[in-house]
Amino acid sequence: MDDMIQDTIDSLDDLLDAERAALLTGDIDQIGRLMAQKESLIDTLNDQEAVDRSELEHLNSKVERNQELLHSALDGIRTVARRLATMRRIRKTLETYDAQGRKNSIVLHQEQTVERRA
Repeated sequence: MDDMIQDTIDSLDDLLDAERAALLTGDIDQIGRLMAQKESLIDTLNDQEAVDRSELEHLNSKVERNQELLHSALDGIRTVARRLATMRRIRKTLETYDAQGRKNSIVLHQEQTVERRA
């Protein structure tokens, strides 16, 4: 394997470790910055013909690990977004049930103002 391929593999390995660290700390900006670099390194490896399979398997396991972390992070973000939407809805409506068990929603029209005093 030539030095350029090994350098690319080493760079991708380091980048995947940095991506994992960013995923674990929730640094979304860093994840975005690393994505372009990762795609470029993967494209470079895909263009090579003589790449050691064991090296690629090691990298693939890191990619899969990071993908699982990314899916978990996205699930967490979706859960928070749903919870925030529910809380906004709760603040704007009052839901009750009548004697027959039918749901009634009363929309509350509250103007939110902030009074500032010097």
